Amino acid sequence: MTAVEQTEARPRGTRLPRRARRNQLLGAAQEVFVAQGYHAAAMDDIAERAGVSKPVLYQHFPGKLDLYLALLDQHCEALVQSVRAALASTSDNKQRVAATMDAYFAYVEDEGGAFRLVFESDLTNEPAVRERVDKVSLDCAEAVSEVISEDTDLPRDEAMLLAVGLCGMAQITARYWLSDGQRIPRDAAARLISSLSWRGIAGFPMHG
Repeated sequence: MTAVEQTEARPRGTRLPRRARRNQLLGAAQEVFVAQGYHAAAMDDIAERAGVSKPVLYQHFPGKLDLYLALLDQHCEALVQSVRAALASTSDNKQRVAATMDAYFAYVEDEGGAFRLVFESDLTNEPAVRERVDKVSLDCAEAVSEVISEDTDLPRDEAMLLAVGLCGMAQITARYWLSDGQRIPRDAAARLISSLSWRGIAGFPMHG
C-alpha cells in the first residue's frame, strides 16, 4: 500500500506506529503539494488532509520545507532505482533502452503525480531542492553512462553526455505525453521513443 493509499484508508483518529504515521503524513503532503504547489500549500492543509493535529505533524517534520525535502528524497530515489532496475533487467542493449524509456513513462504516469515535485517544482530557487532535482537527473544519467562506457569504446565524458541526452529525452517526452492527454497508449509511446533512442545509440561500435 502506498503512502497516498494509507492516507485514504486510515480512519480518522487512529493511532499509528511512528513509521506508519510518517508514511501517512508523506502521502497527505504529496497530495497537497501536487495539487497546490509548495508556496500555496500550508501545513494546516496537510494536517487536515492527514486527519491529525498540527502538533502531530510537527513532531515528524519541523517545517514545510523539511516535509517537501523528505518527499523529494523518496521520489528521486524511486526514479533512480527504476532506471537501474531497467538497465539490469536484460543484457540486450536494445531492450535496455526500451526498459529505460518505459521506466520514465511509468514514473510520470503514476497517479500520485510525484514527478511534478521532481520535474515541475515551484521551489527550484531553493538550493536544497535544486540540488536534489539536479542530482536525480545526474544519477540516472550516470547509471546509463556506465552501461555505455562498458559496451563501447567511448571515453567516459562522451558516454555521460550521451546518457544525459537519452535521459533528458525520456523525461521530457514522457511529460509531454502525459500533458497531451495520453492520446497514444503508454506502451506504444515508450516504444516510439525507445526506437528513436536506439537508432542513435546503436550507431556506436561495441567492444570487440
